[in-house]
Amino acid sequence: MTTSILSRPIHPTGLWAWLTTIDHKRIGILYGVTAFIMFLSGGIEAMYIRLQLAAPEQELVSPEIYSQLFTMHGTTMIFLAIMPMGAAFFNYLIPLQIGARDVAFPRLNAFSYWTFLGGAVMLKSSWFLGGAPNAGWFGYAPITSSAYNPGHGIDFWILSLQILGIASLAAAFNFIVTIINLRAPGMSLMRMPIFTWMTFVTSILLILAFPVITVALIEVMFDRFFGTNFFNVGAGGQPLLWQHLFWVFGHPEVYILILPALGIIAEVIPTFSKKPLFGYPVVVLSGVVIGFMGWMVWSHHMFTVGLGPVANSVFAVTTMAIAVPTGVKIFNYIATMWKGSISLTTSMLYAIGFIFLFVIGGLSGVMHSSAASDAQQQDTYFIVAHLHYVLFGGSIMALGSGIYYWFPKMTGRLMDEKLGKLNFLLVFIGMNVTFFPMHFLGLDGMPRRIYTYDSDMGWNLWNAVSSVGYLILALGVLILIVNIIWSVLSGEKADGDPWDARTLEWSMSSPPPEYNFEHIPIVHGIDPYWEQKREGLSTVPISGGSGDDDSHGIHLPQPSYWPLLASLGLFVSGYGLVYLSSSIGLVVSIIGAAITMVAVYAWSFEPVNDPDEGEGH
Repeated sequence: MTTSILSRPIHPTGLWAWLTTIDHKRIGILYGVTAFIMFLSGGIEAMYIRLQLAAPEQELVSPEIYSQLFTMHGTTMIFLAIMPMGAAFFNYLIPLQIGARDVAFPRLNAFSYWTFLGGAVMLKSSWFLGGAPNAGWFGYAPITSSAYNPGHGIDFWILSLQILGIASLAAAFNFIVTIINLRAPGMSLMRMPIFTWMTFVTSILLILAFPVITVALIEVMFDRFFGTNFFNVGAGGQPLLWQHLFWVFGHPEVYILILPALGIIAEVIPTFSKKPLFGYPVVVLSGVVIGFMGWMVWSHHMFTVGLGPVANSVFAVTTMAIAVPTGVKIFNYIATMWKGSISLTTSMLYAIGFIFLFVIGGLSGVMHSSAASDAQQQDTYFIVAHLHYVLFGGSIMALGSGIYYWFPKMTGRLMDEKLGKLNFLLVFIGMNVTFFPMHFLGLDGMPRRIYTYDSDMGWNLWNAVSSVGYLILALGVLILIVNIIWSVLSGEKADGDPWDARTLEWSMSSPPPEYNFEHIPIVHGIDPYWEQKREGLSTVPISGGSGDDDSHGIHLPQPSYWPLLASLGLFVSGYGLVYLSSSIGLVVSIIGAAITMVAVYAWSFEPVNDPDEGEGH
């Protein structure tokens, strides 16, 4: 094999290389950098919230700006930070873990990223174009109606979420096809890494959940733009219809956020415990059960709306039941560490921190499963505490573990462990100091969306403590930023396998070559790279055998700018729809739709592989 057939003949350079890339690894990096920037922007929004509530009767921001801040903070962290951070790992790692050279649809992958970026920019631009959305990240009707919300903030929210939904669906279909069709020889479903399994389940949840929220958003859009009455009580509409549609999407969405985190932890803990994952089949099954049962618990968000004792009882039971498969995973992770040879790297510390904090969030979640208990806790700061212990103590701690674990694979550099441990310590302490006092505030009756409070309510101390905790947390994130920048520029160089890891992504150089695998590997078990290193099992096929591409060369699709243009058209069309009431808005939306249609048409005629690669290969 010659090196000329191991790369694309057309190699854009500089910025153009990133704009036209369809390499899953570069797209994963783009997702990760963008999501991290969005995470920081959501942190800045949280800063204003905590400063406003640090003391009673503050007037740092107006009530309207405060409503916009908590709406944008929640929407940003869920849709623009945690979800795409998970997508960054999906993109970068899934082909590497399953022994593939790329995802099934590389151009669709690029389209997914650029569409996500367009939706994120569109939502954030609302701050500068007349006001951000202000109805909460859940957008309850009738607050979102034109009668109560005449500005464009809700329009930006509706349309950006629909654009983000297109991006998520494109990515989900791509990963499902990739995982089903492109696994290396010998990698049966029950030999896939747990992270790949959780990506698979998450992608199925995305495909099933996002159409539900899309229907709900279209109904709100029609109410606002065309005067329909889906949620107008005066005309026979039902505001509770929105709650049902939103939470039918919203609770599977919780598992869309947490299943990738559980997958990351399942990769990190065995590696740094030097033991195979305890109960691999049970961990797989519990992930599938969580994905299934996630559809059976949505109305525990609605215990106080008057559904009646039968509905409340059913959803109380299912909410308690879903704690079982989640608890099974936690016990399996602890059993994996039991009597293992544990290396307390920063990644492992984050993984252990995840277990500790996620258990707290899970326990408070079980408390909400009782309708009687939930009636007191509903819409108080107790719910805010629970949510953050699940999504920060859970998802973000796991993502931090993943960053330290896979950073050397992505960059070829090790992150600094001293800075890393300081970063973990500050984030862990800051997270608990920030969010644990919110349990006390909630039990004392502090409403979750309150703008300010009277000094005699008894909430002064814990709000002040919580705000101090935010500063500790912010310092920890700042150290993470410093560590990333320093490590990229001058960190210690990493070889292909700095952790003595188990899975296929560690069997190649760091960072991996563009084509990933020169030979498609053959998989013999659950931990294929450990088996190769310790038992002498070869993962390289005999020339001409199953999975070997030597006789035909390594064919990689060429870079393309059509996915970017297709996404740009959606972005332009979305802005036009926001201002649809004006004639210029209609024209802009038509122009955007035309750009997308032309780009998709041209994209469909692009060759699958490089035109320069002939039969001689």
